[in-house]
Amino acid sequence: MAQYVLQVLVLIASLASVVSSAQSFDALVSPITKDSQLSLYSVTVNGSEELVIDLSLPYSWVVCENGAPLVLCHSTPCSAAQSYNQSLCSSHSDANVTSNVPCTCLTAPVNPITKECAVSRLTTTSLALSSTDGHNPLTTVNFAGVYVSCAPGTLLGSLPQGVSGVASLSPAPLSLPSQFSNKIIKQFGICLPSTSTASGVAFFGKGPFYLLPPPGRDVTSLLSFTPLLNTTGSNLGYYIGLAGIAINQEAVTFPKGAFDLGHGGAKLSTTIPYTTLRSQLYLAFLEQFSKATSGIPRVKKVEPFDLCLNTTTLGSTRVGLPVASIDLELSNGKNWTIFGANSMKQVTDEVACLAFVDGGVRAEQAVVIGSFQMENSFLLFDLVGSRLGFTDTLFGSQTTYEGTEEVSTSNNSYFKSNYGHVDMTVTFALTHNIDLAPQT
Repeated sequence: MAQYVLQVLVLIASLASVVSSAQSFDALVSPITKDSQLSLYSVTVNGSEELVIDLSLPYSWVVCENGAPLVLCHSTPCSAAQSYNQSLCSSHSDANVTSNVPCTCLTAPVNPITKECAVSRLTTTSLALSSTDGHNPLTTVNFAGVYVSCAPGTLLGSLPQGVSGVASLSPAPLSLPSQFSNKIIKQFGICLPSTSTASGVAFFGKGPFYLLPPPGRDVTSLLSFTPLLNTTGSNLGYYIGLAGIAINQEAVTFPKGAFDLGHGGAKLSTTIPYTTLRSQLYLAFLEQFSKATSGIPRVKKVEPFDLCLNTTTLGSTRVGLPVASIDLELSNGKNWTIFGANSMKQVTDEVACLAFVDGGVRAEQAVVIGSFQMENSFLLFDLVGSRLGFTDTLFGSQTTYEGTEEVSTSNNSYFKSNYGHVDMTVTFALTHNIDLAPQT
């Protein structure tokens, strides 16, 4: 991700911040909700506004109200946004051709599900999140001057009802972690919930981050790390080196160089629900997993899956159904172990299916790690050290984030926290105001 460094340094150098309180903070926290029908996850900002989480888009986008402030052409933020426009939207015309005077910055926001694109403009908005000490939420932090793209309401198609846009958590200069990094360390962590009735958590900044059950455990002590691979050009997102896959500690035989397809390694995605393998990888993987579970009765396939099991008499464990474990063998020698909770999708009370899918013979990427495999695990994206911290399912350590929710009233914003020492409701009595836009 070295190509982003200069852009980020230039952008951050142009940002001025004003804090209204002397109290400092090292981290922010916000709940994550899941739309189970769409298998999409949203982070909550401004008390109740939800933005779909995406790890690959160059900037966040929202449906703007009339009169939203516009960013001038040729500015540093505009250059950062437009460096990705051409590859994202084929209908995008010359970004600096406009009849508006003065010239304002054109953008090309993209729906991460439908890939529909629209030509719009860069704006600034305010985002409010809670600061945290790792145990509990503390004060509201209002970030003014956050760069996002406007987008037409039609771009919300196929996204969860009620969301107002998409939150970019990519390594790009205008992603939220990059823009927050002039106040807190440039890293973020996510724990995706597995149901729509429970909530996960997003952290931005420095740990420790404590989890339930009381007295809490710093999740960063559970992390294994692997390097994030450098990507070039418009190949935004997060990639990790993958050397092989093992099932019940037995390596799957793949063609030499199979994992070099695409942009190298495995890509992580919060908008693709199930881990996707290019056909030549998938067929070998499916065959070996099928052999490893041959003693479990089969049932008719349920789309989009190819292997479904009768779980009536299978029972369960703390880490899910007792099926063969799957090890993603990473290039630095670490293993990301996937147990039944993240390998088998329970489609009915009696049927569960292997939650890996065939991406086709021409899949752009050899392996894309889907969101189902990330659920109830903690992932720390360290953009300073260019590394990914990961845990296996937190159920294995009897630890979980699920159970965080935010409730808004007309006068106060409350954050009910289950991730710290106690289950408590905190009133945001203090507020920080931080302006991220350049001052004139």
